[in-house]
Amino acid sequence: MEFSTVKNKLILFLPYLVLLVLSPCFSNAQKPTKVKLIKANDLKYDKSLGEQVQRLIGNVVLKHDSTYLYCDSAYLYEQTNSFKGFGNVRIKASDTLNIYSDLLDYEGNTKVAELKDNVRLEDPRATLYTENLWYDRQNRMAYYLTGGKIVDTANTLISEKGYYYTDLKEAYFKDDVVLTNPKYIMNTDTMRYNTESEISTFLGPTTITSDENLIYCENGWYDTQNDKSFFKENAYIITKEQKLTGDSLYYDRKTDFGLAYSNVSIEDTVQNMIIHGNYGEFKKKAGFSFVTDSTMAVMIDKKDSLFLHADTLWILFDAEQKVETMLGYHKAKFFRKDLQGKCDSIAYKFLDSTIYLYDEPILWSQNNQLTADSVRITLKNNQIDTLAMIGSSFIISVDDTISKSTFNQVRGRSMVGHFVKNVLVEVNVYGNAQSVFYVREDNGSLLGINTTFSNDMNIYLSDNEVQVISPLKNVDAHMYPESGFPEDERKLKGFKWHVESRPIKKEDIFIW
Repeated sequence: MEFSTVKNKLILFLPYLVLLVLSPCFSNAQKPTKVKLIKANDLKYDKSLGEQVQRLIGNVVLKHDSTYLYCDSAYLYEQTNSFKGFGNVRIKASDTLNIYSDLLDYEGNTKVAELKDNVRLEDPRATLYTENLWYDRQNRMAYYLTGGKIVDTANTLISEKGYYYTDLKEAYFKDDVVLTNPKYIMNTDTMRYNTESEISTFLGPTTITSDENLIYCENGWYDTQNDKSFFKENAYIITKEQKLTGDSLYYDRKTDFGLAYSNVSIEDTVQNMIIHGNYGEFKKKAGFSFVTDSTMAVMIDKKDSLFLHADTLWILFDAEQKVETMLGYHKAKFFRKDLQGKCDSIAYKFLDSTIYLYDEPILWSQNNQLTADSVRITLKNNQIDTLAMIGSSFIISVDDTISKSTFNQVRGRSMVGHFVKNVLVEVNVYGNAQSVFYVREDNGSLLGINTTFSNDMNIYLSDNEVQVISPLKNVDAHMYPESGFPEDERKLKGFKWHVESRPIKKEDIFIW
């Protein structure tokens, strides 16, 4: 058994244990008072019951200290300062607390009453029902060990064991605890409940089930008046589409607002996505949530999952509370085996499977580096279909993979890349198209350097190698020998090689 579990159980029963230990001290501090007969319709001595035993019949009223006890009939044992009550038993414990039953055993010296059959304890806020109840007048505590039920204006609670401190309005419940509210049902192992504040504190495995969600934790509290709660220790909340976990969870049911702290995780079964972080806020009725601090979103795929990081990840919901869009701000970076990327901000729209990259985006596909002012990636069957590069578009790939000093380049105002099975096969360049390509033999020897300028351009690739360059309108193309091509023209204007920023593995998305 874990220490935390032992600690919780000690906390639960500590008040009861303290009272048991101190009871003898209280009893010895003053001489026990006698149980007094106030009223009875008939009084008899029955020797068969023992010496100094009075048989009381009809409208019996007894008093012990300031407490009145009522019943239809009773046996009063003067020698032991105790009595047994039968029929319509009532203990008037205070102006607001009454206990009812069919049978009663009362010990005047210890001030402990045992009530049996149809037991009912009533105060202005709640009523306790059980078949066997002990009431300790000295310590103002009632408890049952064989099943009981408490009912107040909004809740019904049942358990196998219960301890109720009448002055404190605090109750402790153990074993098979079930709290039923019109909005939810709570099942737990151990609970403390305050009948004034209507706050439940649970100290063991707990499940809260409602039409909206299912909540689980092993420690926490629930304010049933205000529908606010706090959960920790293996806590999670499950809705129809999502599962939220965290070391600590706060939830306001009325506003559908939640907070999550440390090891936060959101699993969306519809979009097959998991988001991790260390802090999150959830406002689904308002249509959004966010997660921050070491965030990572995983777009799950059997063949190749995508891992995305940003300082903060926002989730936008549609009217049916389904994830519609995910936004990443700032320092967004993602990794997939066949595609990697980096930008300041990113948007993923699930409705049309489109990813938008903003503010200095960089993409890496196979041997190609792609940059532009903004980028739009369209997915089909979880694979890249088209890639639109808007403004200052640039594609660079290493020509000489050994020296890594020469680069094939395409530049234009905008570009559209077409993919087959996540492999780039065609590029359409629109506006001020320029290219520099190193033309080589099959054995790798350099034939020359080709430069092309035109209004537009189509480029066709195979096995990630350029096969055909097709310039369109106002074409100016040249082939230069390596020695005849000026060094300062080998890189097009705006050339930047970002190999140091490329994530090689999923852990690299956290490195900016």
